[in-house]
Amino acid sequence: MPDQTKYIMALIPSKMIETGTPAPDFSLPDPFGNIHTRDKLTGKHGLLVVFYCNHCPYVKHIRTVFSRVAGEYMKKGIGVAVINSNDAVTHPEDAPDKMAEAIAEYNYPFPYLYDETQEVARRFDAACTPDFFLYDPDLRLAYRGQFDGSRPKNEIPVTGLDLIEAMDALLSGNKPDPNQKPSIGCNIKWKPD
Repeated sequence: MPDQTKYIMALIPSKMIETGTPAPDFSLPDPFGNIHTRDKLTGKHGLLVVFYCNHCPYVKHIRTVFSRVAGEYMKKGIGVAVINSNDAVTHPEDAPDKMAEAIAEYNYPFPYLYDETQEVARRFDAACTPDFFLYDPDLRLAYRGQFDGSRPKNEIPVTGLDLIEAMDALLSGNKPDPNQKPSIGCNIKWKPD
């Protein structure tokens, strides 16, 4: 019988790194081979980087609303980069071909990027899916918290309120409220050492 322990989803919070931390640089492909960089994706009012995947129930729970909210704020001048860093060997549903299917099925308005080496996730100190990092126009971390208080089975509606309030603060030239609650989700599926 194969070892099933590697498939257990550990529920963990984001690390809540210090606000003001500069955004790490990155250059990553989407599933179609197009390369996207941090600087090209940054909008006039900042950059939202989200660590994400296809299979996580916490991502699935917010996917539709997040896609709509991301599209709205991209039009307002906040760039969005959504990054999948999961090991596609142990989790083939997160492989690039499955990412391409998700882009088509859910009409993602943002680039969905593949971090095959997992180096970008390590540079960001990402821990879970979904994990949100919102940077101001100077690419300094302004928000690292939850999308909202909704979780699978807690019956709180998915609205994106926490992230929306943080992005609205950036759009008005202010800093987001420093009282930020961590995102919670499945652990990033790291490759074996």
